[in-house]
Amino acid sequence: MHIRTDFPYETTHDDIRVPLPDGTRLYARIWRPVTDEPVPALLEYLPYRLSDWTAPRDSQRHPWYAGHGYASVRVDVRGHGNSDGLPGDEYDATELADGVAVVEWLAAQPWCNGSVGMFGISWGGFNSLQIAALAPEPLKAVVTVCSADDRYDNDVHYMGGSVLGVDMHAWASTMLAFVCRPPDPEYAGQEWREMWLRRLEAVDPFIHTWLAHQLRDDYWKHGSVCEDYSAIDAAVLAVGGWHDPYRDTVLRLVEHLPNERVRGLIGPWSHQYPDRGLPPGPAIGFLQETLRWWDRHLKGVDNGVMDEPLLRSWISESHRPATVYPELPGRWVGDPAWPSPYVTPTPHALGGDPVVVRSPQHTGVDAGRFFPFGNDADLPPDQREEDARSACFEFPVADGPVEILGRPELTLRLRMDVPYGQAVARLCDVAPDGSSTLVTRGALNLAARQGRDRNVPWQPGATETVTFQLNGIGHTFPAGHRIRLAVSSAYWPWIWPQAGSDGFVLEPAGSALALPVRDAGEHPEDTGIRFEPPEQSEPLRVAVPAAQEEEFPERLVVRDVAKGEWRLEVDPRYGGTRVYPDGLEFTEDALETYTIREDDPLSARARSDWTVRLRRPERAWDVRVETRSEITCDADDFVTSNEVVCRDGEDIVFRRTWEKRVPRVAR
Repeated sequence: MHIRTDFPYETTHDDIRVPLPDGTRLYARIWRPVTDEPVPALLEYLPYRLSDWTAPRDSQRHPWYAGHGYASVRVDVRGHGNSDGLPGDEYDATELADGVAVVEWLAAQPWCNGSVGMFGISWGGFNSLQIAALAPEPLKAVVTVCSADDRYDNDVHYMGGSVLGVDMHAWASTMLAFVCRPPDPEYAGQEWREMWLRRLEAVDPFIHTWLAHQLRDDYWKHGSVCEDYSAIDAAVLAVGGWHDPYRDTVLRLVEHLPNERVRGLIGPWSHQYPDRGLPPGPAIGFLQETLRWWDRHLKGVDNGVMDEPLLRSWISESHRPATVYPELPGRWVGDPAWPSPYVTPTPHALGGDPVVVRSPQHTGVDAGRFFPFGNDADLPPDQREEDARSACFEFPVADGPVEILGRPELTLRLRMDVPYGQAVARLCDVAPDGSSTLVTRGALNLAARQGRDRNVPWQPGATETVTFQLNGIGHTFPAGHRIRLAVSSAYWPWIWPQAGSDGFVLEPAGSALALPVRDAGEHPEDTGIRFEPPEQSEPLRVAVPAAQEEEFPERLVVRDVAKGEWRLEVDPRYGGTRVYPDGLEFTEDALETYTIREDDPLSARARSDWTVRLRRPERAWDVRVETRSEITCDADDFVTSNEVVCRDGEDIVFRRTWEKRVPRVAR
């Protein structure tokens, strides 16, 4: 990583409050080049607290953009950080309307030339796309990283029509802890406590809303730009990583947006900006790449950025299974259109006799993290044990490497004797020594086989053919390896198990796997794809105290043999304790626990415990947020329990418990 200190422009920064039409003021930090000429503005708009939580990341990129002639602006969403107002649901209409108002306010400032770009990763990538779909006139360009165009089927809530057991719960509990954090008196002033108490009274756990909409209804269509891609007028650079759950959005955006306004980039990365150097690499000079995008679309510089292939993507070479890779071997390729003329769906019939697929309920304990962040235990380990709990079909690679790029599609002929069930498919690269590396996967709630917006129980005893796609991937299977398709009827904790699910009979006749095989020939777009080495502006000097006690394992699997119970304990490693240059001590501790008995889908239980402490010794300010979130189920309902306790010093200033039963749509 090159740390740059010499820029074309000197810079300055200020903390301000952006006024909204209703009188609410949003807390903002603006880095600007020192110049008398108006410049374009770049906006990153998040609920994640610019004065502490994202401050290290912000310091890597906002000053860098300012040094290259842009006003780079970081704004806290209403009801978060030091902004006024009350928190709402994620991406609700108020958040998006506020975002439009911020874009228009920036464009009207005397230091702005009237052109605005938006960028962000995850939440900030989501609302960049969503605000672009509202088409505020000043918004000319967007860089959206690790984001989704479909809030129902490509977010943290549902997968293939099934409730996500892991991040539906984990993210709701994380946001419960996050939304309860207080404003900081260093920036919010003496009103911080009153602001905090007003927010706390407005808190309602997100899980209540998310579980209340188990089908793809109007709630999920709001903010899903896939409903109308034509609404987006801004130029969109869509960026993802093959180890990020949102990467399919990049493929859909380059397919559906006009070629003159979109480019896609998919690397080997996890849920991170591609310049940060977190596993898996290689990292790229992402800030330089985005600067080319801004220069073209906000300053009108004809720099050739739109001459790049429509989609640039990384195709990984075969690699042994591991939970972390500093770098993956592979190469960059370019495709002039999507679907690509270089990719051909190649069917592979499943052979053999009908097979009963009745996976134990703990199948999935080796799935790895739904959101890999570059930690040591993020990625799936060797899949041999998971393969043994699944029905497997193999296709030898005999004559040469098989290179795939895109979304494999699976057609299964199934007979099921119960109304509800789910099918999960994993594609693995099996080496001659038997090691099995997970390449990609997909899932289908069988009650959603006719569409994610409806619940159609299976007629017991009936045989039907279902088709679904696996997540996109770029991967090379070398000669001598085997392509393994593993099909299971359970995948905990990723997929919440269904009551009464007893598996299914898979009939290979009529079943097939279609692989998106990319022609290995020479293509003009493959040559000349180069990226500069990563560079950033000077990092924020955040101190991390030495650990006072032994760290909890990042992922721990515990098996109670007598009970047939499996427990997965996860430390999400969001940050621990850090001390900021302004004196703030910020501590986060979290533990997620997922428990299930291998023979009982109704034994599934997910729990998350959070503690957040913010302390300023010089102000004698010491606040603490403690949350507990839990989901269990019976045959008819999900049962949720949430508790929040907030302390100012030793005094409990807020305490609330929510207990709620939510009927199961697909039982």
